[in-house]
Amino acid sequence: MKEYVKMTAGELKAEKNELSKIFGEYKNKNLKLDMSRGKPGADQLDISEGILKAVSSNGEAFAGSTDTRNYGGIDGLPDMKKLFSELLEVSPDEIIVGGNSSLNMMFDTVSRAMTHGIMGNTPWSKLPKVKFLCPVPGYDRHFGICQSFGIEMINVPMKNDGPDMDMVEKLVSGDEAVKGIWCVPKYSNPQGITYGDETVRRFARLKAAARDFRIFWDNAYFVHDLTDTPDRLLNILSECRAAGNSDICYIFASTSKITYPGGGVAAMAASVANINAAKEIIKYQTIGPDKINQLRHVRYFKNAEGVRAHMKKHARFIKPKFDTILNALETQVKPLGIAQWVAPNGGYFISLEVMPGCASAVHALLSELGVTMTNAGATYPYGKDPFDSNLRIAPTYLSEDELKTAVDMLCLCVRLAAVNKLLEGE
Repeated sequence: MKEYVKMTAGELKAEKNELSKIFGEYKNKNLKLDMSRGKPGADQLDISEGILKAVSSNGEAFAGSTDTRNYGGIDGLPDMKKLFSELLEVSPDEIIVGGNSSLNMMFDTVSRAMTHGIMGNTPWSKLPKVKFLCPVPGYDRHFGICQSFGIEMINVPMKNDGPDMDMVEKLVSGDEAVKGIWCVPKYSNPQGITYGDETVRRFARLKAAARDFRIFWDNAYFVHDLTDTPDRLLNILSECRAAGNSDICYIFASTSKITYPGGGVAAMAASVANINAAKEIIKYQTIGPDKINQLRHVRYFKNAEGVRAHMKKHARFIKPKFDTILNALETQVKPLGIAQWVAPNGGYFISLEVMPGCASAVHALLSELGVTMTNAGATYPYGKDPFDSNLRIAPTYLSEDELKTAVDMLCLCVRLAAVNKLLEGE
């Protein structure tokens, strides 16, 4: 296969004709395929069925002397705090366990900062401007939280070991309006990058102009490994303590892609001072989370090793789907020199960088064929990709056969959009 940029106008036109013919054949099939979100497939959901039977009667609803059916425990069931403490390598008193959604806990944490302030500092809503740093490409729902509160977002480019820390350090130390940064430190959404050791240490050593600056460390894929040689991530809270900067970080995690997205358990970890400050406000918000569901998880997994063993079952379903995507890109797209991507060791996504100016066109072409993907631009604040090049691929939800069809159509649309772009310059 010849690289597109080396083709003559005549060769490009011939390629377009051939691709358009295949496009028409797919269009006539009237398919409906969804690669829009990182949802577990039905086969993944099935492997957690035992959790529904872990508490099956009133007599089983006790955790020691605690009746989980009743009110109480605003920071979570002690046994669930212990399980998260093992997984996140923090102490139980550095954890709040909440409901099913870490996104909910992140939203609430920003909301508390807006309405009440952080540890005695001015509520953000009373400040003339609040800014967040946003590594890009990144997670659209993080950006949505900021946008909903009117927080200004600043793009920070991602490198192969995490965000551009020179830029982060400069912005954080030089502007008191910068109050936070979003991070997905292990198998980042969407690129699948894990932050390097020095990147984590530089985060821990940040000297912020704002006393209430916080790192929002969304460790969503902390146990979501796909290989026998998984990426390793330093413990940010330990590094913060070592740097004398204990209060600068909030860590978020959940079991949403471990058990059930609609029925998982979420947690926030932070310094004891941060946890106690949050609890002082949370006590007016709730009389306690769903402790029965927390007890189910504890009974089912027993300990951190139980979780890790469970994740190996997930990997058996997910890894072949990632391989299907990556193999198709390698054979159908790479020789043409029109796209780049990273083969991640875990997580839920593959980030595809197509030719600049082509992502929106690829998305539109796929929509014509009945393939739903996250909008082009969604991985940037305000939905504005300055290069119009990034697309997020979510392999997990479709069946293997559906995925093979969907990725073939994706490769076709990447090629067709690139040919059209090159022909524009002729």
